[in-house]
Amino acid sequence: MLSQGDMDTLYMREALRLAEKAFEEDEVPIGAIIVSRGKIIGKGYNLTERLHDVTAHAEMQAFTAASNFLGGKYLRDCTLYVTVEPCVMCAGASYWTQVSRIVYGAKDEKRGSSKYGSLYHPKTEVVAGVLAEQCGELIRSFFRNKR
Repeated sequence: MLSQGDMDTLYMREALRLAEKAFEEDEVPIGAIIVSRGKIIGKGYNLTERLHDVTAHAEMQAFTAASNFLGGKYLRDCTLYVTVEPCVMCAGASYWTQVSRIVYGAKDEKRGSSKYGSLYHPKTEVVAGVLAEQCGELIRSFFRNKR
């Protein structure tokens, strides 16, 4: 049986694959998945350019997919895996979903929610730094190519 750390790495690799897909589509390369009881129930990657929607972040896509899968708005007993630290909007949305865990890869020094104190639900466990180097390098590479 895999440890929680090994499971987190495994699922973060899946979120990273989605981020790579966003990169290929010239979207900011962030990917997110939601897992419940060992099953992926929601996936998303940034679609802000394609949809012309500033709210179409990876996490928002994954929240909607998972909520539709479960048939309800709460994501208790679920884990969000996202390649980059959630922004304020996504942290706020995670609060309302009551997601149990958030696991993210790279820290977002400019727009990450941690700059503003704890915006997550009080019962949400947050784990930072899973595959941080790979997640961070993908986003740095994207913005390097833009400049």
